[in-house]
Amino acid sequence: MTQRWTPASWRERPAKHIPSDYPDPEALARVEAQLRGMPPLVFAGEARRLKSLLAEVAAGKAFLLQGGDCAESFKEFSADNIRDTFRLILQMAVVLTFAGGKPVVKVGRMAGQFAKPRSEATETIDGVTLPSYRGDNINGMEFEPAARAPDPERLIRAYSQSASTLNLLRAFAGGGYADLHNIHRWTLGFVDGSPQGARYRELTDKISEALDFMGAIGVTPESHPDLARVEFFTSHEALLLGFEEAMTRVDSTSGDWYDVSAHLLWIGERTRQLDGAHVEFLRGIRNPIGLKVGPTLEADELLRLIDALNPNAEPGRLTLYGRFGAEKIAARLPALMAATHREGSQVVWAIDPMHGNTLKTATGYKTRPFDRIMAEVRSFIEIAQAEGVHPGGVHLEMTGQNVTECLGGARAVAEGELADRYHTHCDPRLNGEQALDLAFLVAERLKAGRDPATRAAAE
Repeated sequence: MTQRWTPASWRERPAKHIPSDYPDPEALARVEAQLRGMPPLVFAGEARRLKSLLAEVAAGKAFLLQGGDCAESFKEFSADNIRDTFRLILQMAVVLTFAGGKPVVKVGRMAGQFAKPRSEATETIDGVTLPSYRGDNINGMEFEPAARAPDPERLIRAYSQSASTLNLLRAFAGGGYADLHNIHRWTLGFVDGSPQGARYRELTDKISEALDFMGAIGVTPESHPDLARVEFFTSHEALLLGFEEAMTRVDSTSGDWYDVSAHLLWIGERTRQLDGAHVEFLRGIRNPIGLKVGPTLEADELLRLIDALNPNAEPGRLTLYGRFGAEKIAARLPALMAATHREGSQVVWAIDPMHGNTLKTATGYKTRPFDRIMAEVRSFIEIAQAEGVHPGGVHLEMTGQNVTECLGGARAVAEGELADRYHTHCDPRLNGEQALDLAFLVAERLKAGRDPATRAAAE
């Protein structure tokens, strides 16, 4: 690690998964200069607020729910899609809050989650080889040379879409749409129509009783406005460091550097090299940050990464997202958790049960079986409890839309149904019903953790 950090010091390090084949590098430089003059998308004070809430998660006093699109797209950008994913996160949060007995910190993979690292730099179809699709802020999904060429103007469009998304999210979060009573009514509709409805009705009935009691003693959205609004934060993978550098500003209050493209930025599994550009960049910004932790990471390397990214052991600064796969988590996670617990690392441990459970069907569709996703979440909670670590949260790729991209769930999406509504531009997402179904199942596990007598019901 160099001792002197600047927003551009990452350029002196090896940078993986950042396209270097822009046809016109001068045009890219002009766009980055234009972005440096754009208004911030978020504010440093909001990022500090999220860090304080994540410190509560690290202390075992709260739970993190982070979710949204695998990769946002220009084509599917609409108010309805934003609303439905926002509503789904709120529904899941109410279920998790009531069962876990702790507040839920709500973070969306929204308003900036465009770029994705790719396994291969090129793609070949019918003997034609073109650059891989890397996300709508880099190139187009259409398999043709003009679309697949990286275009810096897409960064401006991504910025504008992120600004519009944030504007709508702030209106939903503070304008009454997030009324606790509305959220509960939406969830009752899901329970009534779900094959697992009877299993979940006990929990929703208790929430109804709690809301009725609160109303009877005068605790209503009119008397307590906080019941009608929520705190909601945004996040994305900090992959395109030129964009992130352009969006990094000095906070006038503290004098610290903040990346104002999102409240929380994370480093992916493929870009977490200790001497690499992504670790160099994120170590210098003061936002809360995240790190994906996969099956190839050893405990000593993890501790070195923690030292680099959070040298002052600041609570709420660093979230670790395990992403192992249901078949590998039991063999790989315990030693990593034990190391952070032994060293007293002030980190949040969360689970990303999506990326390690991806498979391809015989018909060529990438998918993720719901049972494997839930099995990894269940193992994460059990391992954390065994290691004396707070199971701090879940990180999901999901959408409020009625897609058919992941197998299983309460309605048992079958392999033959994947083609019905397979809309993702990148990886398969849980649909709204599957995500809420998962929230209820996780709620049962959290409730079992609070009350061992109910553990058998959650098995």
